[in-house]
Amino acid sequence: MRILILYRPNSEHERLVEEFIANYRRKYPTQIDTEDIDSREGIATASLYDIVQYPAILVLKDDGSLQSYWQGPELPLSEEVASYANN
Repeated sequence: MRILILYRPNSEHERLVEEFIANYRRKYPTQIDTEDIDSREGIATASLYDIVQYPAILVLKDDGSLQSYWQGPELPLSEEVASYANN
């Protein structure tokens, strides 16, 4: 499983995302990848998974398919993300 967060650095959501990552890593020793939504990779990822609101947290299976996702400024609890990432 892979956890990926799409967001816009240097925006009003940056602190929210950084706090989520820090809290998640304190509880679960898992790598969380981030992508700038304005980069080529970020745009391609958003298009591939039909993401239209940011920040977005995606839990991806090893084959790249989408396990679960959350969009918008109301981020899920770290336990909720972990429940999908640890399946």
